[in-house]
Amino acid sequence: MRTKGRGGDHGDWDDVPREPWSEVAPRLWMGGHEYIHGDGVWTTAVVADEFDVVYSLHFREGYGPGSGIEHHVLEVPDDVLTARQIRAVDEFAASAAMDYAAGRRVLVRCRAGMNRSGLVVAEVLIRSGYTAADAIALIRKHRAPGALNNVTFVAYLETGLGLSAELSALCTGS
Repeated sequence: MRTKGRGGDHGDWDDVPREPWSEVAPRLWMGGHEYIHGDGVWTTAVVADEFDVVYSLHFREGYGPGSGIEHHVLEVPDDVLTARQIRAVDEFAASAAMDYAAGRRVLVRCRAGMNRSGLVVAEVLIRSGYTAADAIALIRKHRAPGALNNVTFVAYLETGLGLSAELSALCTGS
């Protein structure tokens, strides 16, 4: 992904989301609090009542969802995660997977809808029977080619979140 910064000229990024959220699988959506509009300007994405439940890995006041919509928040960085953070993401994804399996319209979002939301959406898909490679490919096809560009998150998915947490704990003693 080309990165010229978050202000002003963004170049012609063709591998980032151009919509606030994308349906990766029926009833399973991935998005962000902002996205690059077709004119190249960062645009806010405010959720109203389009979904039954929203899972946010980044939180900003005023970005929804609307009142009466179930909302879960887990703040984690778009970076290497600690064993505790990986376990928390695993539990967060398990909850999202249960809502998805129950037939609810689920949105998973982070800041730009690229990595943290991709980690959780991929895990929901894995829990639904997809391989890690197929889940990642589906996300990149439906959200953006540059989605899940955090190679550490891809490694977590390929290894499995549970084992990734155990290995991380061994390395750090936590």
